[in-house]
Amino acid sequence: MEPILVYGFPAGSSMGLVAALEWLGNPYRLCRVDMLGEMREPPYARLNARHETPVLITDMGEPLTETMAIAAWLEARDVERRISFAPRSAEADRMHQLMAFINTGFTSAFGPLWVALEDGTLDAQKKEMLRASGREAVIERHDKLEAMAGDGPYLVGESPTLADGLLIGVARWLEFHEVASPERWPKLFNIRRRVEADPAIAYALALEDGENVTGSGACLGHVALHEVIERHGR
Repeated sequence: MEPILVYGFPAGSSMGLVAALEWLGNPYRLCRVDMLGEMREPPYARLNARHETPVLITDMGEPLTETMAIAAWLEARDVERRISFAPRSAEADRMHQLMAFINTGFTSAFGPLWVALEDGTLDAQKKEMLRASGREAVIERHDKLEAMAGDGPYLVGESPTLADGLLIGVARWLEFHEVASPERWPKLFNIRRRVEADPAIAYALALEDGENVTGSGACLGHVALHEVIERHGR
């Protein structure tokens, strides 16, 4: 069977993995999930007990969670090296280093901002404290990633890789939470602008918005969440 990527909206980090599947070019299917609704319902726990996206249903029909695990699964099947590099190469090491940073400190820095936005039990003072600490953390993590970025057109190499997919799924939260102007970090801004102009990103964003669009042809369609749970849930 073709793998199925369960991706979330609105503004899910998993958007970058949809783009990575497009770049990879192997047949796949998708399952679009409302992260503020159906992802939080009890049946979803059969796919991911932590009620998070993304989830990849592998070609063996098994749910695989966590972004880095899914990225490693895709990398292992990238025989033409469209989104990764040769194992044990310096480029592969650098890509893994950047992906790890993006998936840990860079992404988690936005945590207080999401809590302030989504937790309706917080009073105004607590929300502002969270926003302040979140903005500080996001700026600091952007400073670190800007220092790590090279002078090339993408994070690693001359074409977009898994690292760029992970970045683009999260970096747009900078504007969503109105933290700072992206131009404040010139290297990251140029990389983002280049990646965001890629057709695979436009396709992934349109799907996230619920539009009926056509991509490269690698995607064989969407599967309803209840079907994914019934067939592949644990």
